[in-house]
Amino acid sequence: MRPKIFNFAPPPSVQPRYRHRGAAWIPSISLSFTAAPTNLAIDSALGLCYSYYLSLRHPANLFVTILQRSLSATQRHVVPASRVHRYVKSLPRQLALRSPSSSCLEAQESSCFVLVELKPPTPVQSVYKEDCTQCFDSIDNAGGLDVCLQCFNGGCTGDREHSLLHNAVWGHPLALNIRRTRKAIHRDEPPAKMTKLAIAAETEEDRYDTALAAKCIECQVELDTANAKLAPIVDGILKAHTFSRKEEVKAWEQELTTCEHILTMQQHPSRKIEQGELGHCSGCDLRENLWLCLECGNLGCGRKQMGGVDGNSHALGHATESGHGVAVKLGSITPEGTADIYCYRCDDERIDELLGEHLAHWGIILAERQKTEKSLTEMQIEQNLKWDFSMTTEDGQELKPVFGPGLTGLKNLGNSCYLASIIQCLFDMPSFQQRYYGADNDLPIIQEPAADLETQLRKIAHGLLSGRYSEPDTSVGSGSEIAYQRGLAPAMFKHLIGRGHEEFSTMRQQDAFELFQHLFKLISRSPHNDDGQKDPTAEFRFVLEQRLQCLGCHKVRYSSNEQDNIFIDVPLEKLETSEGSETANAYKPVTLKECLDNFTGAEKVELTCSSCGSKAGFTKQSLFKTFPSVLAVNARKMAVVNWVPIKIDVPVIVPDEPFLLDDYLSKGLQPSEELLPEEPENKAPAFVADATAVAQLEAMGFPLNRAEKALHATGNSDANAAMEWLFAHLDDADIDAPLDLGSGSGDAGIADPEKIETLGAMGFGAPQAKKALKETGGDVERAVEWLFNHPDDQGITEDEPSGAAAETSPKEPAGSATLPARFQLQSIVCHKGTSIHAGHYVAFVRKSLEGREAPTWVLFNDEKVVEAHDVEEMRKFAYVYFFKRT
Repeated sequence: MRPKIFNFAPPPSVQPRYRHRGAAWIPSISLSFTAAPTNLAIDSALGLCYSYYLSLRHPANLFVTILQRSLSATQRHVVPASRVHRYVKSLPRQLALRSPSSSCLEAQESSCFVLVELKPPTPVQSVYKEDCTQCFDSIDNAGGLDVCLQCFNGGCTGDREHSLLHNAVWGHPLALNIRRTRKAIHRDEPPAKMTKLAIAAETEEDRYDTALAAKCIECQVELDTANAKLAPIVDGILKAHTFSRKEEVKAWEQELTTCEHILTMQQHPSRKIEQGELGHCSGCDLRENLWLCLECGNLGCGRKQMGGVDGNSHALGHATESGHGVAVKLGSITPEGTADIYCYRCDDERIDELLGEHLAHWGIILAERQKTEKSLTEMQIEQNLKWDFSMTTEDGQELKPVFGPGLTGLKNLGNSCYLASIIQCLFDMPSFQQRYYGADNDLPIIQEPAADLETQLRKIAHGLLSGRYSEPDTSVGSGSEIAYQRGLAPAMFKHLIGRGHEEFSTMRQQDAFELFQHLFKLISRSPHNDDGQKDPTAEFRFVLEQRLQCLGCHKVRYSSNEQDNIFIDVPLEKLETSEGSETANAYKPVTLKECLDNFTGAEKVELTCSSCGSKAGFTKQSLFKTFPSVLAVNARKMAVVNWVPIKIDVPVIVPDEPFLLDDYLSKGLQPSEELLPEEPENKAPAFVADATAVAQLEAMGFPLNRAEKALHATGNSDANAAMEWLFAHLDDADIDAPLDLGSGSGDAGIADPEKIETLGAMGFGAPQAKKALKETGGDVERAVEWLFNHPDDQGITEDEPSGAAAETSPKEPAGSATLPARFQLQSIVCHKGTSIHAGHYVAFVRKSLEGREAPTWVLFNDEKVVEAHDVEEMRKFAYVYFFKRT
C-alpha cells in the first residue's frame, strides 16, 4: 500500500491533512517560518514533529519542506532525509527504525536489504547516465552524476542536489557516481569528405576519461564495486545504452528499403534501348537528371533539384499518366549495382535488389555503366552544408559570441534545429519564464522525471535562463578557433514530446511551426495546470471574429473562434531583372501591413443564403475580437513549381519599433446591420461515423450497422481498427443491435457504457470514469492519464449533472480588446532551404545585453549564440514571428 502524504504546520497548531503531489504519494512535513530558519530552528521543529515522523514507519522516504513566509515572498528550503537521519542518529536503535550507518555497513557486507533487491538494468529500461533528469548538470561536472542503483535515475551532485532529493523522496541511497573529463581536442586537420548521408560517431574512449565510484548517499561511504552483488549492477549500467542513444540513435544513416511496387513490377516486352535514345529526355532536350522507367523504358527528366540541377518533371508526368511507379536515375548507376531508385506511387526513394536484371531487360549492362551525376543523397548532403546562416560580419569578422543568463545554446541532436529555434523563442517570453523558472516553484514529485512534461520544461527553463551553462567551451584545442558553447542536449525533452507522434518521434527534419502547435497542445493539457499553475500558452490566445454577409439580402452573421496563432500568406512577385543577374530569382519585398491587410480583407465565398435563398454568395472577413499578449504569426511563402511545393525566400519588412494593430479590431454587430436567422439545431446523433471508413468496411462485406458500431467503439479512428474490433466481437449477442447514440448532447461520448467499462477493467470506478471522460471530451486514452493524475477525485455521482445542465461559470474570453493594441517584434524563427521539412532553422531574439543601452538582436544557431548584424537575412528567411504586446 502506498504511504500517504502528511502536511504539518509547526506546533502548537499541528493538524495533519492529506494532499497529493504530482503522480506519487510522498510522506512529507511542511514547516512554516516567518523568517529565514536557522539550523537550530529547523532541528527544534523536526524534534517537535518527530512523533509524527515515526508514525510514517518509512523514514528514508520522508520529504521535508521548510517554508519561509514573509511579506515580500515565500521561499522554500528542501531538507533531505539525510538531515533528518542525522538529527535522529542519537536516538535509541528501536526508535530510529533503520540507522544509515548500519545500513552502509550491511551494504559493504553484501547483506543489506536494499542490496538484495538490486537488479541489473534490462534492455527495455532507460539508464540516465549522461545528465540529471531534473537539470542539465552532467557527468562532465566536477562532482559527476549519481546513477541510482535501483531505478537508474540520474541525479546531480552539485548545489542543486537532485541526487539527494531522489534518495530523500524514494529511499534509494545507493548510487554509482560517474565523472567524465574531456581530452583536449585538436582541430588542425580538415574534416574527411562526406560521401554518405551519415553522422560518424566517435567512441567514448577517443574523447573522454571516465572515473567511477559506488557510494551510499545517506552516510557518504564509498562502496566496493567488486562486491559480488554490486558488480553486476555496475557492469549493467556501464554496458547499457545511454538514454539519448537508446531513444535517438546518434550515428544514423538514412535507410532505404524496397517496396511492393518494385517487388511486383511487371516489365513490358524486352527490347534493347539504343545508346542514342538514352541521350536526352523524351519530352524535352535536357541531357542530365534523366530517369528511366523500369516498366516500359520511357526516359524522362526529373524534378528541378536543389543546387541548380534543372528538370521539367517529365518523368513524374509519365508516371502520373501511365501509372508506372518505378524509375532509376541513369547518371547515378554504378558498376557495383547502386543507383537512385524512386517509386512515384510511394513518393519515396527505394532500393531495387534486382536492378541488374531489370536494366538488362532493356539492354543496359551494369558493368558498362559509369556514374556521371551526383546521387540524391550526395546532393542533399551538399545542400545541407550550404544551408547555414552567416556567422561573420560584412567585413569577414566572426560574429561575437555572447554568454550569460538567457544566452544558452542547444546542441543539434541530428535535425533538431527546428526544436531548438522554437524553444529559444518561447522561453524568452515572460509567461514561460514565470511558469517554469519561478523562484517559488517546487519541482513536481514524480517517480520518473524524464517522462514528466512539467519537470522537463522546468529543466529546459533552468538550463536556458540561469546562465549556469552559458560559458565558452575551453576544451577546443586551437587557440585561433572561436570558443562557442558546448550547448545543452535536450534529448529527454525531444523524446518526451515526440513520443507516439508519427513525425516528431523520428530523426527527420520537421516543420518548426507544426512543432509549436504540437507543443502548445501538450502544455495546455498538462495536469499541473489544475494545481493553480497558470497555463503559459494562455498569453498567446485571442479571439478571431468572422463576419459573413449575404450579397443578396445583405444580412450578416458573426462567429468567434479562439486560437493562439495566425497564418499570413505572403504575396509572391518576382523582381524585373536582367537575365543572368545575381537577383534573377529575387522577389519583391512586401510589408507586414500588406500581409495583415490580405489576412483581414474581405473575400467572396460561394454559399446559398438561408434567409433569401440567393446564390450570389457571401463576403467573408476575419478580424480580431481580442488581442493576445503575444501574437504568433506563421508567414507562408510557398509556390508550386513543377507540381512540387517550394518555399520562396521573400523579404517581409517588419517595423523594428512598436506598431499598432487597432485597425484590425472587429467593431462587431452594427445598429444598421440585420442578423441572419439562426440555423435550426441539428438533431442528428452526436456520433457521425467516418464516411470513408464506413465505405471501406462495407466493401469488406460488413453491414452498415456493424461498421458504424465498430467505428464508434474505436473512436472513429480508421477502418483497420474497426475491422479488428469486429473480428473480436463477432460473437457478441448485441452485435446487430442498433447503436443507440441518443441526442446530440455532448455527453454522448462521455457516458458511453463501453468506455466506462473499459476504464472499469483498469480498476477505476464508474464515477471516476465518468468524470475523467467528461474532462477529456470522451477520449479514453486521455481519460486514463487524467485518472492517474487525479487519484483523489471521487468522480461524478448519479445525482450530479454532468453536461449542459451543470451550472458552470462562463469562460472569460481569451485576450483583451482594450486599445491601443501596440505590438513589437520580439523574436523570429528563420529557415533556409527549399522545403520546411529540410534545410536549417535558427532563432533571432531581441535581448538586453550587458553594456548596451538598447536591446539588440541575438542569433541562436544551435549551440552558437552570437550578436546578430544582418537584418536583411532575418527579413528574407523569417518563417515564424513572435510579437509582444507593449
